Amino acid sequence: MEILIIVAYAGILAMVAPFVLPKSDFYGKLVPASIALSSGSFVWLVLTWLGFSYSSPWIWFIAMLVMPVATWFGTGYLSKTRAAAEASKLAEIRLRGKTQ
Repeated sequence: MEILIIVAYAGILAMVAPFVLPKSDFYGKLVPASIALSSGSFVWLVLTWLGFSYSSPWIWFIAMLVMPVATWFGTGYLSKTRAAAEASKLAEIRLRGKTQ
């Protein structure tokens, strides 16, 4: 039942993400939500395995803090790598056009 709160929080982060994250054409609107949800679920799982109780405020604090941070860095990394891949592909296409 507690994981539903993580899902709801990921939905809230997805609604806020277009206004907080830098604009990028390299990922869709659901990518920040999926990054937040997967990172929050993973952190929740690891903390549960480590013995944190669901009623403990630390598991909530850590999960709710990790989700936006992972979203910020994950979308930034995704934008950088996709921009670099696009630039190298464009350079390859231009180079092929000059040799013919």
